[in-house]
Amino acid sequence: MKKMKNYLILPVLFILASCSKNDVTGEAAVAATERKCATMEVLAEQMKADPTLEGRMARIEEFTGQTIKNSNFRLVNGVIEIPVVFNVIYKTTAQNVSQARLEQQIAVLNADFNATNADFANVPALFQPVAANVGIRFVIEAVNRKKTTKSSFSTNNAVKKSGSGGLNPTNPTQFLNIWVCNLGNGILGYAQFPGGASATDGVVLLHSTLPGGSAAPYNKGRTATHEVGHYLNLRHIWGDATCGSDQVSDTPTHNTANYGCPAAGHKSTCSGTPVEMTMNYMDYTDDACMYMFSNGQKARILSVFAANGPRSAMGM
Repeated sequence: MKKMKNYLILPVLFILASCSKNDVTGEAAVAATERKCATMEVLAEQMKADPTLEGRMARIEEFTGQTIKNSNFRLVNGVIEIPVVFNVIYKTTAQNVSQARLEQQIAVLNADFNATNADFANVPALFQPVAANVGIRFVIEAVNRKKTTKSSFSTNNAVKKSGSGGLNPTNPTQFLNIWVCNLGNGILGYAQFPGGASATDGVVLLHSTLPGGSAAPYNKGRTATHEVGHYLNLRHIWGDATCGSDQVSDTPTHNTANYGCPAAGHKSTCSGTPVEMTMNYMDYTDDACMYMFSNGQKARILSVFAANGPRSAMGM
């Protein structure tokens, strides 16, 4: 098991596969052949643009460690409620995701963050003692729609700006903004960690990853679960480095990302050769093969809502 560390691991050296900084102008986005989350790439670009971001995130890490130590969490009737604003940016009818599918996405988030997903029963006995009910309820606050001339968007946050063919966020200190659009270069989604600029805060999803979409095996809504995990201060389970740390004490050390549906008992070659938690939402496995958060991840998530935490105003 990993030892908790209360400092920020610089992600710049461990960036995922790069994508263009400019909007993709082709008629179709590149199909995803494996899970690609661009959150760490976006973070690296934000750190270049804003030298103060690293310090803010380091202070959030210190705050998180102290909050976990003191169990100073905010709960209302046992759960935290997060109001969601969906910003649907579309060029084609297929990209204009229906209200029903948005509601299905919320249902997936609620199941996954409350351990009521049917496949939670598949958590191996080894990990059952640390499998978590995070206790977060997501509710739709509003749905904004905009037709755009952009064929697809990249990770430069143009989708979050009305002047660039997207939509500005709605009150991001109180609402989780989720942009649903066509993303290029095989990117399924990306998120902004706590501490980033308010004007770009939120999650971006490829429209076809929502439940019922065409991005199989990533069309069961769990790209949203993964990206909202980042938004709530979770790192990739392999720490974006070979045998890296995700700052969580009860997740095994992973060599790197896992893809597809690894066989049960898949072991790491890192120190101690632990069995990897490949079914964790913060790995890169297929939607059908990720179905749990850990108690340590839960503690990190709840810390962002604690008094004076980076998302303490959420839903207030």
